[in-house]
Amino acid sequence: MNYTMHSLYSKVSDQAMQNPQVLAALQDKIDSVSHSASIMDSLPKSVKRRVNALKNLQVNSTHIEAKFYKEVHELERKYSALYQPLFDKRRNIVSGEVEPTDEECEWQSDHEDEAALAEDLKKKAAIEEKKEDANEEKPKGVPEFWLTIFRSVDMLSDMLQEHDEPILKHLQDIKVIFSGPDQPMSFTLEFHFEPNEYFTNTVLTKVYKMKSEPDAEDPFSFEGPEIIDCDGCQIDWHKGKDVTVKTIKKKQKHKGRGTARVITKQVPNDSFFNFFNPIKVSPDKELDEDSEYTLATDFEIGHFFRERIVPRAVLYFTGEALEDDENEEDEDDEEEGDSKVSVNLDHN
Repeated sequence: MNYTMHSLYSKVSDQAMQNPQVLAALQDKIDSVSHSASIMDSLPKSVKRRVNALKNLQVNSTHIEAKFYKEVHELERKYSALYQPLFDKRRNIVSGEVEPTDEECEWQSDHEDEAALAEDLKKKAAIEEKKEDANEEKPKGVPEFWLTIFRSVDMLSDMLQEHDEPILKHLQDIKVIFSGPDQPMSFTLEFHFEPNEYFTNTVLTKVYKMKSEPDAEDPFSFEGPEIIDCDGCQIDWHKGKDVTVKTIKKKQKHKGRGTARVITKQVPNDSFFNFFNPIKVSPDKELDEDSEYTLATDFEIGHFFRERIVPRAVLYFTGEALEDDENEEDEDDEEEGDSKVSVNLDHN
């Protein structure tokens, strides 16, 4: 099953089908399809021929659109190389490998205009700041940078378990790597860890495979690049440190003797690190509803890492990006509200 970038969120929102308004919208779409078929049936043969020619032009248009998205992918790859030195410096500051200069640390606060402060107040503030610096502990880099982001972003905190947090304290960087020009379209998320007591890997990867071409049987459904599959990686856990499984004890009764014994076995455990062991898509097997929902959510999370978290990490750390996301959601809600009002007015 394929998931376009534009339709990804609707796949995750299958539960919204319980909503009467959503069902009404779906019915409207079905009605519009029926309406389209009835229009074609009512056309004279000569006009129908010309409409078919127009539809062929539309197919050609979708192929041009597909080429456009492929070139966008190439631009993303090109500019990724330009961003990377900045992201490398971000990693070095976060990990404490590099101390930024005083000039690099200057930032005009939104809540305080230094130019408006009297000179004596500035001097007093400087003295107090020195006292605070003398008493303050000197942490290395920006502690728990990525873990703080995981805790703050709902989509990630939903996956986060208490036993994941000590491991994610060792996360130093997340990178997005775009496929090369001669490779099938994909992007890879790389999670870089410092040496730790949990696993031997220094990098955990998740590859999202994509395609950007119209479906031969349904070309008009094309809406841009689709995520069609993803691959995780093997995590080489140290003994007893695998948080994706848990050991349970169970009493087992011997059928013949009637005696009981206690056996232990490992069962799956909720963890963010299950992210690196995704459901596999098989072309020969239809996914059940739960698996389809899980996979759609996985694709949405991968897309969110690529488009939001990695490029704007510091703003998710401070919470500023969360406010922007909420504002965007509010604007979307307002637009939906406006559209409902206009429909009601049309009926009056």
